[in-house]
Amino acid sequence: MTQIRTLLINTAVAAAVTAFAAGAAIAQTAQPAEGTNGQPQVQAQGADLAPAAPAAQGVQPVTPPPTRLTASGSTDPLVQKRDANAKANAEYRASKKASKAELKDQQKAAKEQYKDQVRGAKINQKADKQAANNEMKMEMQGQAGVQSDGADVKH
Repeated sequence: MTQIRTLLINTAVAAAVTAFAAGAAIAQTAQPAEGTNGQPQVQAQGADLAPAAPAAQGVQPVTPPPTRLTASGSTDPLVQKRDANAKANAEYRASKKASKAELKDQQKAAKEQYKDQVRGAKINQKADKQAANNEMKMEMQGQAGVQSDGADVKH
């Protein structure tokens, strides 16, 4: 039973693909265009068919530039809404990515500034501690000199 179902589905898909390809090929191959002498000429994909009369008279036929076949925007409102939503989402993602990168840069700069402040504070603390030690040593030496000069020492 499943083999028959699979065979029917594959046949239907193959028929749909063939019909789609044939429709696309027909849409691309024949486009009437007006020739140099006012008669319509048919342009086939990959080859330009020109009328023989102008070439026989020594006039080079004018070949129009190749045209690109592109699908125009759909008139279906649901498709238009989907496309607009996709565009808005893409813009939002780009904006969010840029904001995230900017925030990351700001945080990095703030972190560097904080590290510099901590480094400066440590240097200042070390210098203050050294100055306090030097001052205490000077006081101790001054007191020691005062005590040795006039101090009473018990024997």
